[in-house]
Amino acid sequence: MRLRVLAVGVMPVLLMAQYRLVTIDPGHFHAALIQKEASADLADEVYVYAPLGPDLTAHLNRVARFNNRAENPTHWKLNVYAGPDWFERLLADRPGQVAVLSGRNKGKIERMQALAMAGMHVLADKPWVIEPEDLPKVAALLEAAQSKHVIFYDGMTQRYEITCLLQKALVNDPGVFGEPVKGSPEEPGIYLESVHHLLKLVAGAPNLRPPWFFDIREQGEGLTDAGTHLVDLVQWTLTPEQMLDPGRDIRVLDGTRWPMVVSLPEFQRVTGEREFPAYLSSAVQADGLHYFCNNSVLYTLRGVHVKLDVKWGFEAAPGKGDTEVALYRGTKSRIEVRDNEVWVIPADGVSKADARAAVHKTLTANSQRWPGLSAEETARGFRIVIPAALRIGHEAHFALLTRQFLDYVKDPASVPQWESSFLKAKYFVTTQGVALARRKAP
Repeated sequence: MRLRVLAVGVMPVLLMAQYRLVTIDPGHFHAALIQKEASADLADEVYVYAPLGPDLTAHLNRVARFNNRAENPTHWKLNVYAGPDWFERLLADRPGQVAVLSGRNKGKIERMQALAMAGMHVLADKPWVIEPEDLPKVAALLEAAQSKHVIFYDGMTQRYEITCLLQKALVNDPGVFGEPVKGSPEEPGIYLESVHHLLKLVAGAPNLRPPWFFDIREQGEGLTDAGTHLVDLVQWTLTPEQMLDPGRDIRVLDGTRWPMVVSLPEFQRVTGEREFPAYLSSAVQADGLHYFCNNSVLYTLRGVHVKLDVKWGFEAAPGKGDTEVALYRGTKSRIEVRDNEVWVIPADGVSKADARAAVHKTLTANSQRWPGLSAEETARGFRIVIPAALRIGHEAHFALLTRQFLDYVKDPASVPQWESSFLKAKYFVTTQGVALARRKAP
Protein backbone atom coordinates (compact mmCIF):
# COMPACT_ATOMS: atom_id res chain seq x y z
CA MET A 1 0.00 0.00 0.00
CA ARG A 2 1.41 3.36 -0.96
CA LEU A 3 0.91 5.92 1.79
CA ARG A 4 1.72 9.60 1.58
CA VAL A 5 0.73 12.71 3.49
CA LEU A 6 -1.05 15.43 1.57
CA ALA A 7 1.02 18.55 1.15
CA VAL A 8 -0.58 21.81 2.21
CA GLY A 9 -2.09 23.72 -0.66
CA VAL A 10 -2.13 20.85 -3.18
CA MET A 11 -5.39 20.46 -5.10
CA PRO A 12 -5.51 16.91 -6.50
CA VAL A 13 -6.54 16.29 -10.09
CA LEU A 14 -9.71 14.21 -10.32
CA LEU A 15 -10.07 11.23 -12.63
CA MET A 16 -13.47 11.64 -14.24
CA ALA A 17 -13.64 8.03 -15.43
CA GLN A 18 -14.01 6.86 -11.84
CA TYR A 19 -15.13 8.23 -8.51
CA ARG A 20 -12.54 9.22 -5.95
CA LEU A 21 -13.29 7.92 -2.47
CA VAL A 22 -12.73 10.07 0.63
CA THR A 23 -12.72 8.35 4.02
CA ILE A 24 -13.55 10.64 6.91
CA ASP A 25 -12.42 10.00 10.51
CA PRO A 26 -12.60 6.18 10.26
CA GLY A 27 -13.27 5.29 13.89
CA HIS A 28 -15.23 2.09 13.10
CA PHE A 29 -14.05 -0.95 11.16
CA HIS A 30 -16.98 -0.62 8.74
CA ALA A 31 -15.08 2.22 7.04
CA ALA A 32 -12.36 -0.22 5.98
CA LEU A 33 -14.83 -2.88 4.86
CA ILE A 34 -16.00 -0.52 2.09
CA GLN A 35 -12.53 -1.14 0.63
CA LYS A 36 -12.32 -4.87 1.26
CA GLU A 37 -13.06 -5.49 -2.42
CA ALA A 38 -12.07 -3.34 -5.39
CA SER A 39 -14.78 -1.62 -7.42
CA ALA A 40 -14.63 -0.72 -11.10
CA ASP A 41 -16.35 2.56 -10.20
CA LEU A 42 -13.75 3.59 -7.61
CA ALA A 43 -10.25 4.81 -8.36
CA ASP A 44 -7.43 3.05 -6.52
CA GLU A 45 -6.30 6.41 -5.14
CA VAL A 46 -8.21 7.17 -1.94
CA TYR A 47 -8.05 10.17 0.37
CA VAL A 48 -8.27 9.92 4.15
CA TYR A 49 -8.91 12.90 6.42
CA ALA A 50 -8.82 12.19 10.15
CA PRO A 51 -7.25 13.26 13.42
CA LEU A 52 -3.93 11.59 14.14
CA GLY A 53 -4.41 8.73 16.58
CA PRO A 54 -5.13 5.03 17.07
CA ASP A 55 -8.40 5.09 15.08
CA LEU A 56 -6.56 6.25 11.98
CA THR A 57 -3.74 3.75 12.53
CA ALA A 58 -6.19 0.87 12.89
CA HIS A 59 -7.92 1.88 9.65
CA LEU A 60 -4.67 2.06 7.70
CA ASN A 61 -3.64 -1.35 9.01
CA ARG A 62 -6.93 -2.91 7.90
CA VAL A 63 -6.60 -1.51 4.39
CA ALA A 64 -2.99 -2.68 4.29
CA ARG A 65 -4.14 -6.23 5.03
CA PHE A 66 -6.52 -6.06 2.07
CA ASN A 67 -3.65 -4.95 -0.17
CA ASN A 68 -1.25 -7.62 1.14
CA ARG A 69 -3.51 -10.67 1.27
CA ALA A 70 -2.54 -13.63 -0.89
CA GLU A 71 -5.87 -14.06 -2.66
CA ASN A 72 -7.42 -11.26 -4.71
CA PRO A 73 -5.41 -8.41 -3.14
CA THR A 74 -6.60 -4.85 -3.54
CA HIS A 75 -4.38 -1.99 -4.75
CA TRP A 76 -5.46 1.02 -2.74
CA LYS A 77 -3.12 4.02 -2.64
CA LEU A 78 -3.92 6.12 0.40
CA ASN A 79 -3.29 9.86 0.67
CA VAL A 80 -3.65 10.85 4.32
CA TYR A 81 -4.14 14.26 5.90
CA ALA A 82 -4.07 14.16 9.71
CA GLY A 83 -3.57 17.77 10.71
CA PRO A 84 -5.63 19.36 13.50
CA ASP A 85 -7.76 21.14 10.88
CA TRP A 86 -8.50 17.88 9.07
CA PHE A 87 -12.22 18.49 8.50
CA GLU A 88 -11.81 22.11 7.40
CA ARG A 89 -9.03 20.99 5.07
CA LEU A 90 -11.31 18.30 3.61
CA LEU A 91 -14.00 20.87 2.81
CA ALA A 92 -11.41 23.11 1.18
CA ASP A 93 -9.74 20.34 -0.85
CA ARG A 94 -12.75 18.20 -1.82
CA PRO A 95 -10.42 15.69 -3.50
CA GLY A 96 -13.17 13.20 -4.35
CA GLN A 97 -16.83 12.97 -5.19
CA VAL A 98 -17.92 10.31 -2.69
CA ALA A 99 -17.26 10.15 1.05
CA VAL A 100 -17.53 7.41 3.65
CA LEU A 101 -18.30 8.09 7.31
CA SER A 102 -18.06 5.35 9.91
CA GLY A 103 -16.93 6.30 13.35
CA ARG A 104 -17.90 8.63 16.14
CA ASN A 105 -21.66 9.17 16.05
CA LYS A 106 -21.86 12.35 18.10
CA GLY A 107 -21.74 15.27 15.69
CA LYS A 108 -21.95 13.00 12.64
CA ILE A 109 -25.12 14.65 11.35
CA GLU A 110 -23.51 18.12 11.46
CA ARG A 111 -20.53 16.89 9.43
CA MET A 112 -22.89 15.29 6.95
CA GLN A 113 -24.73 18.61 6.57
CA ALA A 114 -21.42 20.32 5.76
CA LEU A 115 -20.59 17.62 3.21
CA ALA A 116 -23.99 18.05 1.57
CA MET A 117 -23.41 21.78 1.20
CA ALA A 118 -19.98 20.98 -0.28
CA GLY A 119 -21.66 18.87 -2.95
CA MET A 120 -20.27 15.48 -1.93
CA HIS A 121 -22.15 12.16 -2.07
CA VAL A 122 -22.01 10.30 1.25
CA LEU A 123 -22.27 6.68 2.31
CA ALA A 124 -22.73 6.93 6.07
CA ASP A 125 -22.63 4.06 8.49
CA LYS A 126 -25.40 3.93 11.05
CA PRO A 127 -26.44 5.72 13.13
CA TRP A 128 -26.88 9.24 11.81
CA VAL A 129 -28.30 10.54 15.10
CA ILE A 130 -28.31 9.13 18.63
CA GLU A 131 -30.23 11.75 20.62
CA PRO A 132 -33.92 12.75 20.35
CA GLU A 133 -33.13 16.45 19.98
CA ASP A 134 -31.14 15.70 16.82
CA LEU A 135 -34.02 13.99 15.01
CA PRO A 136 -35.11 17.13 13.06
CA LYS A 137 -31.60 17.32 11.61
CA VAL A 138 -32.25 14.15 9.59
CA ALA A 139 -35.05 15.82 7.60
CA ALA A 140 -32.95 18.99 7.21
CA LEU A 141 -30.02 16.96 5.87
CA LEU A 142 -32.19 15.16 3.34
CA GLU A 143 -33.55 18.48 2.12
CA ALA A 144 -30.02 19.89 1.77
CA ALA A 145 -28.86 16.80 -0.13
CA GLN A 146 -31.80 17.07 -2.51
CA SER A 147 -31.14 20.75 -3.15
CA LYS A 148 -27.48 19.97 -3.94
CA HIS A 149 -28.36 16.89 -6.05
CA VAL A 150 -26.18 14.57 -3.98
CA ILE A 151 -26.88 11.11 -2.57
CA PHE A 152 -26.81 10.40 1.17
CA TYR A 153 -27.21 6.69 1.84
CA ASP A 154 -27.45 4.75 5.10
CA GLY A 155 -25.38 1.56 5.39
CA MET A 156 -28.15 -0.99 5.93
CA THR A 157 -26.10 -4.08 5.10
CA GLN A 158 -28.63 -6.60 6.42
CA ARG A 159 -30.85 -5.93 3.42
CA TYR A 160 -28.34 -8.09 1.51
CA GLU A 161 -28.48 -11.07 3.91
CA ILE A 162 -30.23 -14.03 2.25
CA THR A 163 -32.24 -14.97 5.36
CA CYS A 164 -33.61 -11.42 5.57
CA LEU A 165 -34.40 -11.39 1.85
CA LEU A 166 -36.23 -14.71 2.06
CA GLN A 167 -38.17 -13.64 5.14
CA LYS A 168 -39.28 -10.50 3.33
CA ALA A 169 -40.41 -12.49 0.29
CA LEU A 170 -42.39 -14.95 2.43
CA VAL A 171 -44.03 -12.26 4.57
CA ASN A 172 -45.17 -10.46 1.45
CA ASP A 173 -46.68 -13.58 -0.13
CA PRO A 174 -50.36 -13.70 0.96
CA GLY A 175 -50.55 -17.36 0.00
CA VAL A 176 -47.88 -18.24 2.56
CA PHE A 177 -48.22 -15.53 5.20
CA GLY A 178 -51.78 -14.30 4.95
CA GLU A 179 -52.30 -10.96 6.69
CA PRO A 180 -50.10 -9.55 9.48
CA VAL A 181 -51.35 -10.30 12.98
CA LYS A 182 -51.55 -7.01 14.86
CA GLY A 183 -50.82 -8.67 18.20
CA SER A 184 -50.63 -6.86 21.53
CA PRO A 185 -47.98 -5.44 23.87
CA GLU A 186 -47.89 -8.83 25.62
CA GLU A 187 -47.74 -10.83 22.38
CA PRO A 188 -46.51 -8.61 19.54
CA GLY A 189 -47.08 -9.45 15.92
CA ILE A 190 -43.39 -8.90 15.19
CA TYR A 191 -40.39 -9.66 17.40
CA LEU A 192 -36.71 -9.15 16.57
CA GLU A 193 -33.68 -9.71 18.76
CA SER A 194 -30.01 -9.12 18.05
CA VAL A 195 -27.07 -10.16 20.20
CA HIS A 196 -23.71 -8.56 19.38
CA HIS A 197 -20.35 -9.08 21.03
CA LEU A 198 -17.64 -6.62 21.97
CA LEU A 199 -14.68 -8.84 21.14
CA LYS A 200 -14.67 -10.29 17.63
CA LEU A 201 -12.56 -10.93 14.56
CA VAL A 202 -12.77 -8.55 11.61
CA ALA A 203 -11.13 -9.47 8.32
CA GLY A 204 -9.40 -12.30 10.19
CA ALA A 205 -7.85 -10.18 12.96
CA PRO A 206 -9.01 -9.29 16.50
CA ASN A 207 -10.92 -6.02 16.42
CA LEU A 208 -9.89 -3.66 19.22
CA ARG A 209 -12.61 -1.20 20.17
CA PRO A 210 -11.60 2.42 20.74
CA PRO A 211 -12.25 3.40 24.37
CA TRP A 212 -14.73 6.09 23.28
CA PHE A 213 -16.91 3.28 21.89
CA PHE A 214 -18.04 2.71 25.49
CA ASP A 215 -19.18 6.31 25.90
CA ILE A 216 -22.89 6.33 25.05
CA ARG A 217 -22.65 10.10 24.50
CA GLU A 218 -20.35 9.35 21.54
CA GLN A 219 -21.53 5.94 20.33
CA GLY A 220 -25.15 5.89 21.45
CA GLU A 221 -27.04 3.17 23.27
CA GLY A 222 -27.81 -0.23 21.80
CA LEU A 223 -31.10 0.77 20.20
CA THR A 224 -29.80 3.97 18.64
CA ASP A 225 -26.72 2.16 17.29
CA ALA A 226 -27.08 -1.52 16.34
CA GLY A 227 -30.84 -1.30 16.75
CA THR A 228 -31.14 0.83 13.61
CA HIS A 229 -30.73 -2.36 11.59
CA LEU A 230 -33.67 -4.02 13.34
CA VAL A 231 -35.98 -1.05 12.87
CA ASP A 232 -35.01 -0.86 9.20
CA LEU A 233 -35.66 -4.56 8.68
CA VAL A 234 -39.14 -4.31 10.20
CA GLN A 235 -40.35 -1.54 7.90
CA TRP A 236 -38.43 -2.91 4.89
CA THR A 237 -40.15 -6.28 5.41
CA LEU A 238 -43.64 -5.27 6.56
CA THR A 239 -44.16 -2.11 4.47
CA PRO A 240 -41.81 -2.53 1.51
CA GLU A 241 -41.48 0.39 -0.91
CA GLN A 242 -44.18 2.36 0.93
CA MET A 243 -43.96 5.91 2.21
CA LEU A 244 -44.04 6.14 6.00
CA ASP A 245 -45.11 9.06 8.16
CA PRO A 246 -43.87 8.66 11.75
CA GLY A 247 -46.60 10.93 13.09
CA ARG A 248 -49.32 8.86 11.47
CA ASP A 249 -47.92 5.36 11.06
CA ILE A 250 -45.82 4.82 14.22
CA ARG A 251 -46.54 4.94 17.95
CA VAL A 252 -43.63 4.30 20.31
CA LEU A 253 -45.23 2.74 23.41
CA ASP A 254 -42.38 1.75 25.71
CA GLY A 255 -38.62 1.54 26.07
CA THR A 256 -36.23 -0.03 28.57
CA ARG A 257 -32.46 -0.02 29.07
CA TRP A 258 -30.02 -2.01 31.18
CA PRO A 259 -26.24 -2.04 31.39
CA MET A 260 -23.62 -4.61 30.53
CA VAL A 261 -20.96 -4.62 33.25
CA VAL A 262 -17.48 -4.63 31.69
CA SER A 263 -14.70 -5.49 34.15
CA LEU A 264 -11.36 -3.72 33.94
CA PRO A 265 -9.58 -6.88 32.60
CA GLU A 266 -12.26 -7.20 29.91
CA PHE A 267 -11.91 -3.51 29.03
CA GLN A 268 -8.15 -3.92 28.77
CA ARG A 269 -8.54 -6.92 26.51
CA VAL A 270 -11.00 -5.31 24.10
CA THR A 271 -9.41 -1.83 23.94
CA GLY A 272 -5.73 -2.33 24.76
CA GLU A 273 -6.01 0.45 27.36
CA ARG A 274 -4.63 0.05 30.89
CA GLU A 275 -7.36 1.97 32.74
CA PHE A 276 -10.85 3.29 32.23
CA PRO A 277 -10.47 6.80 30.76
CA ALA A 278 -11.56 9.77 32.85
CA TYR A 279 -14.49 10.60 30.56
CA LEU A 280 -16.08 7.25 31.52
CA SER A 281 -15.69 7.81 35.28
CA SER A 282 -19.40 8.54 35.80
CA ALA A 283 -20.24 5.05 34.49
CA VAL A 284 -17.58 3.17 36.52
CA GLN A 285 -18.67 1.40 39.69
CA ALA A 286 -16.99 -1.10 42.00
CA ASP A 287 -17.75 -4.06 39.71
CA GLY A 288 -16.67 -2.36 36.50
CA LEU A 289 -17.94 -0.11 33.73
CA HIS A 290 -21.73 0.03 33.45
CA TYR A 291 -22.12 0.24 29.69
CA PHE A 292 -25.73 0.94 28.64
CA CYS A 293 -25.72 -0.99 25.40
CA ASN A 294 -28.87 -3.08 26.02
CA ASN A 295 -32.32 -1.80 25.05
CA SER A 296 -35.85 -2.95 24.38
CA VAL A 297 -38.52 -0.97 22.53
CA LEU A 298 -42.21 -1.60 21.93
CA TYR A 299 -44.04 0.28 19.17
CA THR A 300 -46.72 -0.09 16.55
CA LEU A 301 -46.20 0.18 12.80
CA ARG A 302 -49.52 0.75 11.09
CA GLY A 303 -51.24 -0.96 13.99
CA VAL A 304 -48.95 -4.00 14.19
CA HIS A 305 -47.23 -4.35 17.56
CA VAL A 306 -43.45 -4.64 17.24
CA LYS A 307 -40.97 -5.50 19.98
CA LEU A 308 -37.21 -5.25 19.53
CA ASP A 309 -34.49 -6.40 21.93
CA VAL A 310 -30.94 -5.19 21.32
CA LYS A 311 -28.38 -7.00 23.49
CA TRP A 312 -24.62 -7.18 23.84
CA GLY A 313 -22.27 -9.78 25.30
CA PHE A 314 -18.52 -9.65 25.74
CA GLU A 315 -17.42 -12.57 23.54
CA ALA A 316 -19.27 -15.28 21.67
CA ALA A 317 -18.73 -18.94 22.50
CA PRO A 318 -16.04 -20.70 20.40
CA GLY A 319 -17.29 -21.21 16.86
CA LYS A 320 -20.22 -18.86 17.39
CA GLY A 321 -20.83 -15.23 16.52
CA ASP A 322 -23.45 -12.52 16.66
CA THR A 323 -27.01 -13.85 16.53
CA GLU A 324 -30.43 -12.62 15.46
CA VAL A 325 -34.00 -13.80 15.85
CA ALA A 326 -36.81 -12.42 13.70
CA LEU A 327 -40.43 -13.52 14.01
CA TYR A 328 -43.38 -12.27 11.94
CA ARG A 329 -46.85 -13.61 12.76
CA GLY A 330 -49.38 -13.92 9.95
CA THR A 331 -52.88 -15.34 9.73
CA LYS A 332 -51.60 -18.31 7.69
CA SER A 333 -48.11 -18.84 9.06
CA ARG A 334 -45.32 -17.53 11.26
CA ILE A 335 -42.11 -16.71 9.40
CA GLU A 336 -39.05 -17.07 11.60
CA VAL A 337 -35.32 -16.60 11.28
CA ARG A 338 -33.41 -18.47 13.98
CA ASP A 339 -29.80 -19.65 13.99
CA ASN A 340 -29.42 -18.28 10.46
CA GLU A 341 -32.23 -20.52 9.18
CA VAL A 342 -35.62 -19.50 7.76
CA TRP A 343 -38.73 -21.32 8.94
CA VAL A 344 -42.38 -21.31 7.86
CA ILE A 345 -44.61 -22.46 10.74
CA PRO A 346 -48.25 -23.01 9.67
CA ALA A 347 -50.82 -21.18 11.81
CA ASP A 348 -53.52 -23.06 13.69
CA GLY A 349 -56.16 -24.26 11.28
CA VAL A 350 -53.85 -24.27 8.24
CA SER A 351 -53.11 -27.74 6.92
CA LYS A 352 -49.56 -28.80 6.17
CA ALA A 353 -50.64 -29.71 2.66
CA ASP A 354 -51.84 -26.18 1.98
CA ALA A 355 -48.74 -24.68 3.59
CA ARG A 356 -46.48 -27.02 1.59
CA ALA A 357 -48.13 -26.02 -1.68
CA ALA A 358 -47.86 -22.29 -0.87
CA VAL A 359 -44.19 -22.53 0.10
CA HIS A 360 -43.37 -24.54 -3.02
CA LYS A 361 -45.12 -21.95 -5.19
CA THR A 362 -43.10 -19.10 -3.62
CA LEU A 363 -39.77 -20.91 -3.98
CA THR A 364 -40.54 -21.73 -7.60
CA ALA A 365 -41.44 -18.11 -8.30
CA ASN A 366 -38.06 -16.99 -6.89
CA SER A 367 -35.97 -19.79 -8.41
CA GLN A 368 -34.21 -17.53 -10.92
CA ARG A 369 -33.35 -14.92 -8.32
CA TRP A 370 -32.24 -17.49 -5.72
CA PRO A 371 -31.48 -20.81 -7.48
CA GLY A 372 -31.38 -24.02 -5.52
CA LEU A 373 -33.86 -23.24 -2.75
CA SER A 374 -35.97 -26.05 -1.35
CA ALA A 375 -38.13 -26.75 1.70
CA GLU A 376 -37.53 -29.47 4.27
CA GLU A 377 -40.67 -30.60 6.07
CA THR A 378 -40.32 -31.28 9.79
CA ALA A 379 -42.67 -31.75 12.71
CA ARG A 380 -42.27 -28.04 13.48
CA GLY A 381 -42.95 -26.73 9.99
CA PHE A 382 -40.91 -26.05 6.88
CA ARG A 383 -37.22 -25.15 6.95
CA ILE A 384 -36.03 -23.34 3.84
CA VAL A 385 -32.88 -25.09 2.64
CA ILE A 386 -30.48 -22.39 1.44
CA PRO A 387 -27.58 -23.41 -0.83
CA ALA A 388 -24.12 -22.47 0.41
CA ALA A 389 -23.60 -20.29 -2.68
CA LEU A 390 -26.33 -17.92 -1.47
CA ARG A 391 -24.85 -17.54 2.00
CA ILE A 392 -22.34 -14.73 2.15
CA GLY A 393 -20.95 -13.24 5.34
CA HIS A 394 -21.48 -9.84 6.93
CA GLU A 395 -18.26 -8.44 5.52
CA ALA A 396 -19.26 -9.42 1.96
CA HIS A 397 -22.45 -7.39 2.29
CA PHE A 398 -20.38 -4.20 2.15
CA ALA A 399 -19.42 -4.78 -1.49
CA LEU A 400 -23.11 -5.07 -2.39
CA LEU A 401 -23.94 -1.98 -0.34
CA THR A 402 -21.20 0.00 -2.07
CA ARG A 403 -22.40 -1.13 -5.48
CA GLN A 404 -25.95 0.01 -4.72
CA PHE A 405 -24.73 3.36 -3.41
CA LEU A 406 -22.59 4.01 -6.49
CA ASP A 407 -25.48 3.04 -8.79
CA TYR A 408 -27.54 5.73 -7.06
CA VAL A 409 -24.68 8.22 -7.41
CA LYS A 410 -24.55 7.53 -11.15
CA ASP A 411 -28.33 7.90 -11.45
CA PRO A 412 -29.78 9.99 -8.59
CA ALA A 413 -33.27 9.79 -10.08
CA SER A 414 -33.26 6.05 -9.40
CA VAL A 415 -33.29 6.49 -5.61
CA PRO A 416 -36.76 5.40 -4.41
CA GLN A 417 -38.78 8.11 -2.66
CA TRP A 418 -39.62 5.76 0.19
CA GLU A 419 -35.98 5.62 1.27
CA SER A 420 -36.07 9.11 2.78
CA SER A 421 -39.28 8.32 4.66
CA PHE A 422 -37.70 5.11 5.98
CA LEU A 423 -34.77 7.12 7.33
CA LYS A 424 -37.00 9.52 9.21
CA ALA A 425 -39.20 6.70 10.53
CA LYS A 426 -36.22 4.62 11.63
CA TYR A 427 -34.53 7.34 13.63
CA PHE A 428 -37.87 8.36 15.13
CA VAL A 429 -38.24 4.87 16.63
CA THR A 430 -34.65 4.57 17.87
CA THR A 431 -34.39 7.99 19.50
CA GLN A 432 -37.88 7.95 21.00
CA GLY A 433 -37.38 4.42 22.34
CA VAL A 434 -34.23 5.45 24.17
CA ALA A 435 -35.87 8.64 25.42
CA LEU A 436 -38.72 6.61 26.98
CA ALA A 437 -36.23 4.23 28.58
CA ARG A 438 -34.22 7.06 30.12
CA ARG A 439 -37.32 8.71 31.59
CA LYS A 440 -38.25 5.66 33.65
CA ALA A 441 -34.72 4.54 34.54
CA PRO A 442 -33.81 4.87 38.27
